[in-house]
Amino acid sequence: MKKLLMVVNEDRFFLSHRKDIALKAQMEGFDVKIVCKDTGRSEELCALGLSMIELPINPTGTNLREEFATMFFLLKLYRSEQPDIVHHVGLKNILWGGIAAKLAKVKGVVNAVCGLGVLFAGEQPSFMARAIMRVMAVANRGMNVSEIFQNRDDMQLFISHGVVKPSQCDFIKGSGVDLDMFSNVSKHSDGKIRVIFTARMVKEKGVMTLIEAAKKLRSEFGDSAEFLLCGDLSSNPDGIKKEDLEACCDESYIQWLGYRSDVKQLLQSSHIMAFPSYYREGLPLSLIEACAVGLPIVTCDSIGCRDAVDDGVNGFLVPPRDSDALADKLKVLFLNKSLREAMGKKGREKAENEFALQAVVDKHLAIYRKLIV
Repeated sequence: MKKLLMVVNEDRFFLSHRKDIALKAQMEGFDVKIVCKDTGRSEELCALGLSMIELPINPTGTNLREEFATMFFLLKLYRSEQPDIVHHVGLKNILWGGIAAKLAKVKGVVNAVCGLGVLFAGEQPSFMARAIMRVMAVANRGMNVSEIFQNRDDMQLFISHGVVKPSQCDFIKGSGVDLDMFSNVSKHSDGKIRVIFTARMVKEKGVMTLIEAAKKLRSEFGDSAEFLLCGDLSSNPDGIKKEDLEACCDESYIQWLGYRSDVKQLLQSSHIMAFPSYYREGLPLSLIEACAVGLPIVTCDSIGCRDAVDDGVNGFLVPPRDSDALADKLKVLFLNKSLREAMGKKGREKAENEFALQAVVDKHLAIYRKLIV
């Protein structure tokens, strides 16, 4: 039996973004183990019939002692487990897991680049970003590796800096969405127009930009619209503090819902997705799910986000950090129900053509098979 270790920062991310891949691999005969940090949902993971190994990692930390502890843990794990494939999800796991896999002589390595974050923001990569890419290049050299990208910008960056060769690259648009579960339903408009945002409460996700835009629209639409901020607080250094969020929200026109397990139902009962992230995204699951349920989207013309929206077709692209432009496009949608419906229909078509979960799962299994031939 072939052994697969999937290394993900946290159990909750695995459950929302990667569990279907792991379950399909298990069905095809792989011995699958999930290596991740327990945030309180490990029982849910194990209830799926998957094994879990606790990963000592600080997803947003920069303490070198902690970082090297993560790397040496993975090295020891790979040497003891002797997996046929390790699947690293996220930049930190790719960095430390890649070194560990090289030293442990793992047969096949999958690196899923699902967003590069603020470290890679700007016109040119920072010194730290370039250093990280050099280390990853060394780790990939001579290895049987597949580097999975969710957008072409990240792929081109890694190729141009020698992290990977074009022959080592695979392209999969996002984590996929279950089109049956996230179905398009009729949006009732006899009440308030509901604008929803789903993500962690991090500044670079555009939370404050959205709040500013909402405030600019309050005088005209305060009685006919509402803004829902759906997402948990974050340990990220740029995470928004609870007291700051609560100070901006009035629990009526602007509401912070915190973590919710009923995101699908919230999306289906909303009318517009606003996602003004200027974080260097992969391809946000929030936008893929919004497409699937037929929501018009207003998001930034930034890496990752722009891959989910055809401007003027299933939504609008606005400049990053521009609350005026965001407010203007939201107003257009507020005033035009037929446009909302037409864009939502196009979004659903885009999800069916580009983001179907089964296609994403099948592509991952094809990569696994390719690496173990």
